Amino acid sequence: MSKLGQTLKGYIWWTSPRGSVRYDVMVTLILAFIFLTPHWVNFRDKPVERSPHQTEVVVQPEGDGFLYKVDAAAVKADSDADIRESLSRVIEPVAGYVTIDRYEAVRDNKQNVVAYKVWGHR
Repeated sequence: MSKLGQTLKGYIWWTSPRGSVRYDVMVTLILAFIFLTPHWVNFRDKPVERSPHQTEVVVQPEGDGFLYKVDAAAVKADSDADIRESLSRVIEPVAGYVTIDRYEAVRDNKQNVVAYKVWGHR
């Protein structure tokens, strides 16, 4: 193998000892790539967008279980099953797995649902 081939092989397999000229060249190229790559280059590694509004869940002990108060904006209100599934999805990150015993809609003075009271236990 020629001298050039051995040099390229050393760069590809990173066989140079620390502090050598080859090692310093490779580190410099890597840092240049990191810091000098234009912003418009898209590597398709965007972070997952999160909802800007965190859902507030208020938890109070009640009897043998808990009373959860969940904001209505976080609940899909098409049917009873959808409401229960949405309530579970919102409550589980806060309290873990919860069995919902019953729930009740909390309404404002115009009869709009603003929250849900949920009685449940683990």
